[in-house]
This record gives sequence, structure tokens and C-alpha cells, in this order.
Amino acid sequence: MSRLTCVVAVLAVLATLTSPSLSAEGGAAAPTPKSVRISYAKSPFNLPLIVARRLGMLETAFGAKGIAVEYAEIDSGAKQAEAMAALSIDIAGVINTTSVIIAAAAGNDLKIVSGFSRPSGLFAIVVDDPAIRTVADLKGKRVAGPKGTVLHQLLMAALARAGLGMGDVQFVQMDIPAAQTALLSRQVDAGLLAASAVVAAQSAGARVLVTAEGYLEPQLVTAVRGAFLRDYPSLVDLYVSVIGKAEDWIAAHEDEALALGAKEQGIGVAEARRLAAASHFSPSIGPAEIEALESDAKFLLDSGMLARPFDPRSILAAIQ
Repeated sequence: MSRLTCVVAVLAVLATLTSPSLSAEGGAAAPTPKSVRISYAKSPFNLPLIVARRLGMLETAFGAKGIAVEYAEIDSGAKQAEAMAALSIDIAGVINTTSVIIAAAAGNDLKIVSGFSRPSGLFAIVVDDPAIRTVADLKGKRVAGPKGTVLHQLLMAALARAGLGMGDVQFVQMDIPAAQTALLSRQVDAGLLAASAVVAAQSAGARVLVTAEGYLEPQLVTAVRGAFLRDYPSLVDLYVSVIGKAEDWIAAHEDEALALGAKEQGIGVAEARRLAAASHFSPSIGPAEIEALESDAKFLLDSGMLARPFDPRSILAAIQ
């Protein structure tokens, strides 16, 4: 079963299919856009997207329709959601579901159109102070990381299990590269890092306090602006199919693909191989993934990050 067929088969009963020939209001089709704007997130280790870009696969596919591809390099899921709300990007190539749920619950019109990966071991709380041995030792400490993301959710979950809350730490909003720099320069006591940033911090002497494993099941997905999906379902279909072809290319050219990913991340091929294996790439959004989405929404509500209950099934979309 192809990537796209898998997604459509699972989600067809959950979402209303849009016609590629009609707008959401049933009128004439929207004019073909001059470009499609895609967020490009390298972190944690998004190899299919890296390969698709470096091989020009998206440019070739969309170029055949006279459409240019524009990339916006945004690793933060929260910032990708903000960019979609501001109409700055059309497709979030790789975004965590925590950010999608928070944005959608706040009224932003976006839809999940495909799964991407389940990299639970690649998200971590990293420390440099040998005196910090457990999560409980973070009490009163400065912790830096991206707000409204799966890393933020990891911090909250880890603190809760230690009998603490966000009020027990000094949380400093920073993107991952800034958090890594702040940690290694001892400006903060802990950093919320992912994948290659964790590797780099460890190489500089820092260590992993905990990973997401055992605390939550991070999901990375592809999401789009709702209006873009309604106006151009066939272009969303095309995008998803190209990423599927990138995954097929990786399977057939593993060493070459890992070399591309390693170069993009600034790490060795051996480390790239480990990160790729831990990423668990999959387009599927089946019962297990939906259950994880519902768990995320409940956690975010219970922790105060959502003001009211939210059904994540409402943001699942099938395309044809």
C-alpha cells in the first residue's frame, strides 16, 4: 500500500474529502498558485524531507505544473504554526503534533495530512551541571527551550512525574540552537534539545537527563493551511506523494541518503545512521497515532496549555 493510500484509507471515515475541481464553497477552482511555500525543518532528523530538498524532488514535481517551491527554514513547531496562521507558509513539512493541537485549539485553521515519524528517543532534557542528577534537581533552575512544542510538553511531563510544576523552574523561551548555546555557556542549567543538538551538546561534555521515552510519544506530521487544502487538494496530494518517493529513494540508496543527512546536520554518518533508525519514519496515522493525539490533547488540557477540551480528530484530513 502506498504512503498516500495508507493515509486516505485510515482517515476517510474521519474527514470530509474535498474535490480538487471545486473550492470549499462549491465555486470555481482557485487559480494555480505561482509558488508553494514549505517549511523546512532539519531537526530532529527529518531525512525524507532533507533528501527531497537536496535532490530537488519537490522542485521537479511542482515545476512540471509551472509552480515554484519556496522554503522557509523553521525548526520550531510553534513558529511553523504561527507562520501558517500568518499565511507565510502553505505546508509545514515536519511539525510536532503538540504545536498543531495548541494552534488549532486557538482557532488556527490547519489540517494534518500525513504522518512523518515517531522519534521519542531523540527529544531530551540535557544538563551540564554534575549536581543535577534527577528531574527533581531542576527545582529553581533555569531551563531553556522552545515553548509550545513537544519539548515543552516533555519538560512538563517530567516535572509532573517528579512532583513539580512549571512554576518550580525558571523557563526561558529559546529555539533549540539558542538553548544549546545557553546550556554550554552555563547561562541556563538545562536545555530542551533534539537529535543532532543533543549529540553536539554531549560532545561538549553535557549529558542527557531524560529523553521522551517513558514520558510521551512524540509524533511528527505534515500539516497544511486549511484554506490551501480546500483550494488545492491535488497539490497537497502531490506533496505527500513526493515525500513518499523520497522515502523509497532512501530505502534504495541508504548510504547516499545518510551521507546527505549527515552533511545537512553537521554530524558523522554513523551518528546519522543511529538517528535515522531512532526516527521511526512512517506516513501512517492509524488507531495508535490517533490515540496518542488524544492523549496529547488531554495532557495539554490538564496542564493548562489548552483552555478547553479539544478533539484532535477534527484536524485530521484525507486528500484525494
